[in-house]
Amino acid sequence: MNIYKTSEIASRIGIHPNTVRLYEALELIPRAGRKKNGYRIFTDFHMEQTQFVRIALKVEFLGNGLRKQAIIIIKTAALGDFSEAIYLTQCYLQQIRNAQKNAEEAIVITKKLLSGDNQKINTTFLTRKKVADYLHISMDTLRNWETNGLLTIKRKQNGYRVYTDEDIRRLKIIRTLRYANYSLSSILRMLNTLSRNPEADIRQVIDTPNANDDIISACDKLLTSLYYAEQNAKDMLSHLDNMKKQFQGNPTL
Repeated sequence: MNIYKTSEIASRIGIHPNTVRLYEALELIPRAGRKKNGYRIFTDFHMEQTQFVRIALKVEFLGNGLRKQAIIIIKTAALGDFSEAIYLTQCYLQQIRNAQKNAEEAIVITKKLLSGDNQKINTTFLTRKKVADYLHISMDTLRNWETNGLLTIKRKQNGYRVYTDEDIRRLKIIRTLRYANYSLSSILRMLNTLSRNPEADIRQVIDTPNANDDIISACDKLLTSLYYAEQNAKDMLSHLDNMKKQFQGNPTL
């Protein structure tokens, strides 16, 4: 059995020694043994578990409770229950794939809605509440979309809003994409691009943030983020499988 100092774990993994101590405090790695002088004693299992933490927390896409699930997987592995950790990671991978499917289906639905120029809804809404009820969304959600520039509503001379067929179609597109976890900024980027170029590739535009954007989240490039999340989950499974082979039955060695 190899033993390591805190600094050696940190150096091998490429993190600060305080990060190792934080992982221990958060129970992401097992509690280290102590020498008589109080210095921590880490083992090969600590080394591999710390590496696993880095792999599991590398993923960008954190929607649908994935970060919470990753933490549960990490803590399960830290207890040496590798079979359960592998099972949880398989579920985690499936959820990512479901999110990918939803994201792709949302684009297909968006294309259909955009191509339905001749489909008339034949409904004129004068209030935000009626529109929200029709679309089964909250008034706060609708207000948020309008505030963020996804939709500009015309008003009659008396000040009442008038939501046209085109507005409702646009709102259905926004709703579809939001349900699939696309960010408001990515949806706005897509809508603005299509207003200038109706022939633009929706899939590419919605997944490609502008170069001058100051802050870019994972959901601003959802399809790409989900792809990397899937690869990351596969890496987690591979690492867990190796840990199970190496430490099963005696995780402290």
